[in-house]
Parts: sequence; C-alpha cells; structure tokens
Amino acid sequence: MQNIFIGRQPIYDSGLKVQAYELLFRSGPDNHAVVANGDQATSQVILNAVVDIGLDQLVGNAPAFINLTRNFLVRTEPLPLPPDRVVLEVLEDIQVDGTVLAAVRRLADMGYTIALDDFVFREELRPLLELAEIVKIDIRNLGRSEVQDHVQQMQRYPLTLLAEKVETYDDLAFCKDLGFQRFQGYFFSRPKVITGQRIPANRLATLQLLAKLQQPDTEVAELEKIIQQDLTLSFRLLRYINSAFFALPRKVESIRQAVVYLGTNAIKTWVALLALSGIDDKPHELMTVAMVRAKMCELLAQAMSAPHPDAFFTVGLFSALDAILDIPMDQVVASLPLSDEITAALLRREGLLGSALDCALAYEQAHWDEVAFGTMNTGHITEVYVDALAWACQVSSALSARD
Repeated sequence: MQNIFIGRQPIYDSGLKVQAYELLFRSGPDNHAVVANGDQATSQVILNAVVDIGLDQLVGNAPAFINLTRNFLVRTEPLPLPPDRVVLEVLEDIQVDGTVLAAVRRLADMGYTIALDDFVFREELRPLLELAEIVKIDIRNLGRSEVQDHVQQMQRYPLTLLAEKVETYDDLAFCKDLGFQRFQGYFFSRPKVITGQRIPANRLATLQLLAKLQQPDTEVAELEKIIQQDLTLSFRLLRYINSAFFALPRKVESIRQAVVYLGTNAIKTWVALLALSGIDDKPHELMTVAMVRAKMCELLAQAMSAPHPDAFFTVGLFSALDAILDIPMDQVVASLPLSDEITAALLRREGLLGSALDCALAYEQAHWDEVAFGTMNTGHITEVYVDALAWACQVSSALSARD
C-alpha cells in the first residue's frame, strides 16, 4: 500500500463553528506544499479526496473547497466531483477570458458552487462576480483600506465573503466588523495533514466489482452486464457452472442463462468467490478460510431458521477481505454498499450476524469456551463446521482444478 497525503483546513462562520474545509495538496507528511505542476496537484487532491480516502472521512457532511487550475476548468469531460459536496475555487492566477467564463458558467449551471480564490478586484473580473457565490479575500495580501474597498465593491452582489489569512484576534474583529461571513487562517488552526493509503489497482478493481454486486436493487440485465465486462471472469464463471460441481441437467451457454438458472443471489455469491480466488499473490489457504467462515455462518443461520442466510454467508466471506485485499476493514466497509446489519457485524460483531461470525472465528481459532450461537449445542456447531469445511474444500478443489 502506498501512503498518500492531503491537507485540510477548516473554514468557520462568525460563531466560530466549522462550516467547510479546504483541501490542499501535500506531497508528504510535512505541513507544506511543494507544487511543481498545478494540474498534477489538483489531480492528486481530487484522487486522494474522492477515491483513496473519501470525502466522508475527510470532511463528513461539510463542503470541501478544492482549487481548480485553468485546464480543469475548461475541460469538456465531467469533473469526478459531486456538485453537492464540493466548492470549486477559481485560482487567482487564472487568466480570465471568454473560454474561462463559459466554463465557469457551465459548472455553475451544473450545480457547483463557485468560489473566487485570493480575489483582487479588476474591472475585467466583474463577470466572474456574477457567477460566483463565494469570494475569498486574502487580508494579508491587501492593506486594510484595500480590504474595505473590496468589501464595498462586493456588497452590490449576493456573495458570501470569506476572509483568508486571519492570524490574530484583531484580524477577526476587523473582518467581522466589515461584514465577512466566513473565516479561515492560522488564528483558528493550521492545515492538518491527513494520511491515507492508496489501494493497488488490482485490489481496487476487485473491490469495485464487489461493490457493484452488493447493490441490493441490481437486476438481471445489469448483473449480466457487470459480469460480462470482465471477460476472464465471464469465462471462468461459465466453465465453473458447467463443471461436475453443479451437475446441471443441461449446459449453460450464457451469463443470462446462468443468472436465470441459479438466481441473482447465487450468481452474486459465485462471482464474488471467483473474483477473490483470482487474486494470485495470496496463499490459496486464505481463500479457503474465507469460504469456511462464509458457509459456516450460512449454515448456522439455517440451523436457527434465521432470515436471509445469504447475508450470513456475505458476512463470513467479507470478514477476510482485509487480509485478501490488503485493505483495513473499515476502509473495505466504507467502499461497499453494505446494509447497516452487515456493517455492524463486520466492524463490531453486533447482532445475530455478528454472533454467527464470532462463533465461526472462535471455532477456527480453537477458542472452545467462546464457541456458541443461540441455543445450539456444541455438538451441532461442530457438525456445522465440518459441513462448511467439506463444502469449502470441495469448492476450492474445483476452482483450482479448472484454473
């Protein structure tokens, strides 16, 4: 796993409550930026914030301010940023021309909030003021009389004024008196460097596939499309379904037939198993352990007549994802659209799902005094474990024999 870094500085209102965060490029754990290429820095911030760490973890429900260079503004491809979660900052060194104005107008029409960073008023910038919702003024860059002049210019527009570089209580009082509504600077806090880890590409692809499979409302056509996008996976699935393990009365010749014949939930399960077993730099035994846990949790649920035994299978299988994918479990869970019950079971061993997983783990680790599930006796649990082990060994053997 590769370490990644991003700076985060809070933005406050007049009551000193955090209203947003600005996300800043950082190339390492030191709290300063060395920016050789603005476009690359912007790309890195977006990648780190949205893909690798996640906006929820970085800013919670607050908006994230992200700087955009000219090239990012005028690009025709959609920005990989949700309009309701971010504020796009137009950097002060961007030359404003018709192309830039059209790009900013397009982004505003798409629902993005536009902020003007380190704004210094010039007549040719007036059209930007009509498109922006927030203007950031660096009070250290301008003298106090100039700051006052700028505020007077801005008051004719329906704008939120944000004071940057607020470093003393006197600065804060001065800006409040002028009518600024947002405040940012060292007086409140220095940027905090958040460290995360980048998921390797092959692991990320597997995780994205699992996320799609876990969508509860996935229909047959969509599931078929998801599987067919990976030709190797499609081939392995059809070959495996037509093996002696299933002993189907007739040959299955398409993914749609497989989905219709076995059912959506069953296909999701087998695709997940095949995808995880395709990770070739992990011990084969690790996948077998995951399958034993999955089947044992499912059989425990069936023995107690618990609803949705497939959810128990998912909990058991996904309990090993951190080891299989080299990703912390909290990051795995954050990346998948899992139900609250499955999330609680994986992270905190809560609920009936969590109890089943606890039982499977206790048996796996020979913690005999902790082997328990509902009203089942130890003998019955042992039978369940043996059946799960036999099933996992059979599946594992079939997968390895045909691959």
